[in-house]
Amino acid sequence: MTLQSDHPDAADATDAAGRARAARGAEGACGPDAAERAEVAEAVEPAGGAGTDRSERTGLGHVADVADVVGRVRGVLESADPDAVWAVGGADGLHAGSADDGAPLEAGGLNPVLAVWPVIGSLVAEEALRLHTPLTAYGTEAPAGTTAHHLLSHSTGPEAHAALTRLAEHLTGSPLAQLAATRIWHPLGMTGTRFADGTLYAPLADLVRFLSHLLSPADHPVTRAWITESLRIRTGELTPARGLLWHPAPHGTWSYGEAPTVWLSPRRHRWAILLPTHPPGSLRQTFRNSVFAPTPYP
Repeated sequence: MTLQSDHPDAADATDAAGRARAARGAEGACGPDAAERAEVAEAVEPAGGAGTDRSERTGLGHVADVADVVGRVRGVLESADPDAVWAVGGADGLHAGSADDGAPLEAGGLNPVLAVWPVIGSLVAEEALRLHTPLTAYGTEAPAGTTAHHLLSHSTGPEAHAALTRLAEHLTGSPLAQLAATRIWHPLGMTGTRFADGTLYAPLADLVRFLSHLLSPADHPVTRAWITESLRIRTGELTPARGLLWHPAPHGTWSYGEAPTVWLSPRRHRWAILLPTHPPGSLRQTFRNSVFAPTPYP
């Protein structure tokens, strides 16, 4: 069975599987295919060896690795979108990025990952919500059998996010903006992040704090268990593969959004964000590859 998705990274993550099917067509391969799923897994989480970036294979310094990434990113953006806002970092914070004047940035496209997803995770952590319990059991309207797990892993688009928002607000009696601020943003020091006229705004420094936390060992306010459960395949044999809200992508990354987009790579201990000034098209993939693809070495 195939799920519909317009997320570019969802297509990229299953592209290797498609090539595998074509290559085996003449051999008459049939039935559940472990090799195909292995290729998808390789696209999501590359094995060691030649596919591992320099700092992992040789132990060369972090500074040299970051310099390589920054050089590649700047080369890509100079011609494609020189005014784009971007940043790359790890659990320890910002490593490099575009100039930052501290102004709030329109980040409405990241509302689900900055507000809805972590708030739902907080409700799961305190056992106020179980992912596989039908939403109707909580007194909210939903098609029969629909669960929070379905909405996070099998659905995309504003309808699913609105349903999750209604669920969180129903369970707590508070609006999403308040829930996100008190449960997630303020504990992380994201004091500039807010909703205004229904649109989410956040300064780059706040986005750095959020993404750095997701790779850190800290267990509050977004728990390690929730992050780990979200960054693994939750769709079984269905394609495209998905986690909980997050989409697997090549080079061991998980992503959310299209314009803007955030990426996480627990394997490479790296995150990235791109806020383009115009529809990014192929820039998303080129930027992602510049940040996460291993540099070839002899």
